Amino acid sequence: MPAIRFRCSRTLNNLRRTILSLAFLAPGLLAAGGIMPADKITEPTPGRYSVCFDHSCTSIVTDSLSQDEWRLVTAPLRRPARTAADERLAIARSIAVFEDIVGRHTGTYRDRGRNLRGFGQPGQLDCIDESTNTTTYLRLLEGGGLLRHHRVLERSTRFGLFVGMPHTTAVIEETASGDRYAVDSWFLDNGRPPYIAKFKVWKAGGAPDDE
Repeated sequence: MPAIRFRCSRTLNNLRRTILSLAFLAPGLLAAGGIMPADKITEPTPGRYSVCFDHSCTSIVTDSLSQDEWRLVTAPLRRPARTAADERLAIARSIAVFEDIVGRHTGTYRDRGRNLRGFGQPGQLDCIDESTNTTTYLRLLEGGGLLRHHRVLERSTRFGLFVGMPHTTAVIEETASGDRYAVDSWFLDNGRPPYIAKFKVWKAGGAPDDE
């Protein structure tokens, strides 16, 4: 009986946290659902794309890459990957270079993984910012013909009693198998390769700490 009471108490606590999180993150969840600010560029190119930061795209700036910078961010994918798994590794390296370069352009190089360590600091990104920017970078790679084994999907949000606070990620799909993968750059500091995991693992609460 004590074990049952403990599980019920934990479930109620998770429910309370989820309700509070939904109220606190409502603007971000609207953004995650596809309702984005009007000044976000919806058809990005290397010469003109948006960057979100300061939590839930509170700040949006227009940025661009020089030809040399574009060569740097695409270098991991220039040689065609033999397998989809190899391409995912290359995607992770490419996103890390994107973050490094864009961070120096915009001041987001200060961003710390997750929320608490950098909360309230200039240039900090939450999962809405991270997933939006990562999706932009993925679309730039896709538009450049550099993704041969994957296509870019819309972002997705997980939340519930057993996975904690609402959390949003970029998503790609393996074209041969149809398997989906989360490309989640929120967990780690700016310029680190994102966490890439099967979508069903991520949806169930998966994180880099679990592997």
